[in-house]
Amino acid sequence: MKFKINRDHFSNGLAQVLNVVGSKAAMPILSNVLIEAEKDCISLTTTNLDLGIRCKIKAEVKEAGSVTLPVKRLATIVRELPNVDVSFDATANHQVKIASGGSNFRIMGIGAEEFPKLPDSGEDKNYHLDQGELATMLGNVAYAQSTDETRYILNGVYFNFKEGKLTLVATDGRRLALVGKDMTVPAASAGAIILPAKTVAELLRLLGKGEKVKIAFNERRAAFQIDTGKEAGGLTDSIYLFSKVVEGNYPNYQQVIPKETHQRIKLERELFLQCVHRAALVTSEKSNSVKIKLTANLLEITAASPDFGEAHESMAISYSGPDLQVAFNPQFVMDPLRALTKDEVFFELKDEVSPGVFKTLESFVCVIMPVRLS
Repeated sequence: MKFKINRDHFSNGLAQVLNVVGSKAAMPILSNVLIEAEKDCISLTTTNLDLGIRCKIKAEVKEAGSVTLPVKRLATIVRELPNVDVSFDATANHQVKIASGGSNFRIMGIGAEEFPKLPDSGEDKNYHLDQGELATMLGNVAYAQSTDETRYILNGVYFNFKEGKLTLVATDGRRLALVGKDMTVPAASAGAIILPAKTVAELLRLLGKGEKVKIAFNERRAAFQIDTGKEAGGLTDSIYLFSKVVEGNYPNYQQVIPKETHQRIKLERELFLQCVHRAALVTSEKSNSVKIKLTANLLEITAASPDFGEAHESMAISYSGPDLQVAFNPQFVMDPLRALTKDEVFFELKDEVSPGVFKTLESFVCVIMPVRLS
């Protein structure tokens, strides 16, 4: 195979597929990128068997073919090349010559036939979504995924397509975030998957540059075809992301959302976030909570730790209910506030042992468990 390519486009393409490859690959071939040249473009594919990604880049292909090369080393070399014009030449024994200006490299590869194939998502259920919207929805819930490997079923985001709605949910057992959007869901295409955390991180990185994303899934896997938009640095049409899904039944999240909360206050999101953030500056690992106290038209936030001292913040609010005091892990309060973009949020409370609930006028809910007041 032989082709000529723009250095920056090549480098950009390699950067798109680099993340999937872990530092310790189970097999040597999994540390490699599959490079396939045909017509007027090359495609770059990497996989760790659970997650795979493919993108295509414009190139002047003189001879079609394929080879695999160590992706991290190759990305570093391409980035450092002295000249924008790069020529790439692979021989039958998987040796590759890369030339640019006065630089010449010879790199040892592995044959493409050993590279695992990404599956085709022909028969799966599929939907088309707006990239910006999906990115926002994922951002609204992703922070609540569990990182505890023993609870693998919670190490991801739950996608539920049913009854005219797409709902995304994430929980780690101590907090739960949920966001939904109305859409047409034909009965035959209804279904749910748990998308692993690593896939969610990749999606958040890739989404938002183009307009549409197509999602196709069955009970074992999901695939995303992501439009790359106009300013894609040499990338053509779309990026293909394939992922295994977390197999198992997601817990019944509906029963975690309180049916009734007694007090509801409207908050200025940014102001509340700043107050909690400042109060949290004096917390420590042992004393990791902020107290939220409601009195007539006033919200007070206090935090204290024996090591550092105390903080006290207050903000005027519209509130006429009974005095109420409840404590939370400050991180759990700040995460949803950071993820949201609207200025206005509603905070619902019942008593000091019941969860606090953040809501917006859209269908967003975040439930956080309180810390016991000592």
